[in-house]
Amino acid sequence: MRAISWLASALLAFGAASFAVAEPAGFHTLENGEAAPAFKLPGVDGRDHALNDFKDAKLLLVVFTCNHCPTAQAYESRIAQLHADYKDRGVALVAISPNDDQAVRLDELGYTDVGDSFTDMKLRAEERKFEFPYLYDGETQATAAAYGVVATPQVFLFDEARKLRYVGRIDDQEVKEPTKHDARNAIEAVLAGKPVPVEKTRTFGCSTKWAEKRADAVASLEKWDAEPVSLERLDEATLEKLAANDTDKLLLVNVWATWCGPCLAELPEFVTMNRMYRGREFELVTISLDELDQEPQALEALKDKKVAAKNYLSAIADRDRLADLLDKEWAGPLPHTVLIAPGGKVIYRHTGAAEPLAVRRAIADFLGRTYASREQAKK
Repeated sequence: MRAISWLASALLAFGAASFAVAEPAGFHTLENGEAAPAFKLPGVDGRDHALNDFKDAKLLLVVFTCNHCPTAQAYESRIAQLHADYKDRGVALVAISPNDDQAVRLDELGYTDVGDSFTDMKLRAEERKFEFPYLYDGETQATAAAYGVVATPQVFLFDEARKLRYVGRIDDQEVKEPTKHDARNAIEAVLAGKPVPVEKTRTFGCSTKWAEKRADAVASLEKWDAEPVSLERLDEATLEKLAANDTDKLLLVNVWATWCGPCLAELPEFVTMNRMYRGREFELVTISLDELDQEPQALEALKDKKVAAKNYLSAIADRDRLADLLDKEWAGPLPHTVLIAPGGKVIYRHTGAAEPLAVRRAIADFLGRTYASREQAKK
């Protein structure tokens, strides 16, 4: 199962009214001195983890975070560093994803390569080599409700008696050098038996995606599915300009044909990517190699797959010329996919059925995974 594509289809399959779940009655964020609510949640390591599993730790740092949020991604390395710095000093760290992954709109995934499903959490943990438990609360969100999670990332520090001593942000900067290390200061204070200097801070990040948002996610898919789909002819001059990419956008170009089974099978993946990233400096372009008299069939296939993008039908008779203009390293088979950066450099290419995760990772890495500019994100 390809998790993000599954999300798109699942949202349509489920009835929105059945999942209009509001925040629980009496919802509030834990206050200092309150006890840590019990939990038992599945982890990406294949086993369940409960609050009592950490009973031998001096302190417990519960970090609510997720895959898709730009702010949460900006803090992934700092969360890992907190674990590394304090694991031998008696501090246990457990990360929990509070989000209902089916309540996340595709256009909220514009800074990530994966969504918030349990399957995608495993992918992220493997890629980032998380050495701490990463747990999924998206099925019931009972733990998120009990702790009162308002945004990701949000941390809760509990002392040896499992009473809350600090709640809020990790520090005061998303991508710049922090000036206030609130979570670290709290940990150090509690370890030293001293009062926490700042017991509570605001939490800046992405709001918790409660199940009540599923209706909005379904509505967004219905709106996108209704977008018009068109097809125009591609000549050499247009292709040459396309390949040069004298724009500020990253171009995802997919070459396909109606007679190519793998081409048709993967088109929905590119539709999903288009809906994820087109709110940023990104554009999807498709090029059909069907014969000109097959234009109606090509357009019908695009409409069937909801490909509301820049769609072309090649009018270039010489296939070698077309390949040379688009990508000189293309050997000829279909499908063929390239990512063309501003200025014309191909930063990703693949012949044959593309691996969606690899394409999304290349897109997210280039565009940047935080709210900072692409240049800042690359530093």
